[in-house]
Amino acid sequence: MHKLAIRPTWVLREHAGDAQLMPRLLQLLGAIHETGSLASACARTGHSYRHGWGVVREARQIFGAPLIESVRGRGARLTPLGEKLVWAEQRIAARLGPTLESLASELESELARASSDALGVLRIRASHAFALTALRDFTARRHHPTLEVTYEAGADALASLHHAGCDAAGFHVPEGALEAALLPLYARWLDPQVHRLVQIVTRRQGIIVAPGNPRDVTSIADLARPQVRFVNRQPGSGTRLVLENLLARARIKPARIHGYDRVEYTHAAVAAYIASGMADAGLGVETAARQFQLGFIPLVQERYFLALRRETLQSPPVERLLEAMRSREFRTQLVRLQGLDGAQCGTVLELREAFPHFAGWAKERRRPARLRRP
Repeated sequence: MHKLAIRPTWVLREHAGDAQLMPRLLQLLGAIHETGSLASACARTGHSYRHGWGVVREARQIFGAPLIESVRGRGARLTPLGEKLVWAEQRIAARLGPTLESLASELESELARASSDALGVLRIRASHAFALTALRDFTARRHHPTLEVTYEAGADALASLHHAGCDAAGFHVPEGALEAALLPLYARWLDPQVHRLVQIVTRRQGIIVAPGNPRDVTSIADLARPQVRFVNRQPGSGTRLVLENLLARARIKPARIHGYDRVEYTHAAVAAYIASGMADAGLGVETAARQFQLGFIPLVQERYFLALRRETLQSPPVERLLEAMRSREFRTQLVRLQGLDGAQCGTVLELREAFPHFAGWAKERRRPARLRRP
């Protein structure tokens, strides 16, 4: 089964005839940012030094300002303009990544359905998670069932499962005091007689801060300081719900937080926003902070689950998926994603096993509300 990747491409309209100009430039600038040397950047990107220098010189003429500058005895570094281009590229990739992954996943599943030797397609709607993206890539490489993954808020994913709009739904629930506050939002769509949970990872969620934490942010209360610029997640997302509850417990009104209405749609997009210098802090998972070499202040630990119907667990595609999740190779891959614990990956749980202290399972289940339109 072929694995697809869809990536955004910058095109300068006045130079539309050379569609590869900006991709070449951004790739080179990113490599200079990482290596601190034009020669090393050219080697990393597979270009000659002459070609690399030509790209930089042409870009300077286009933008009217230098993008790199020589540092005596230390190679080269990006100018502020060069830095802005690199961070803009990373923000675009982080913001559009889940949408493009979902589209690629849908196309892969269409190809799988058309293939005579297809092993099955599992439709997953889920809150965005690095572990789920890794699982999708892992199963694609090993020719396990194709995962058609669509990212959305966890509650919406569970509602879709309830209405038979998918085969599995991914969502995350914080441990400790916040579990009791947030679990009812998800439990309304779950039935102990119908559904089972598969744990994927345990992860840490907290405050992502700029390198060195120059604003000295150490707690939720610090987000309300006037000089701290914040970037938020979208309303309805699991991370936004965690933040709302933490603020309520600290008796902090959202209006006191500078940038509360400024939103991004993934953990990576929040981290990229902070890394670009446009904000000082945001709530997200540790994996995103490490990916962008940012600081991280842990606040809560949470578990990420896939919810499925009980009968679906015995289907061949799910059996192969569980085999992949429990494999040493996949768990090793999770270890490389800093901030994730996959020790229980692939563990199947009944709802009462996963949440033994939640009394809602024993109550008469109310009729779920209608699924919100996206």
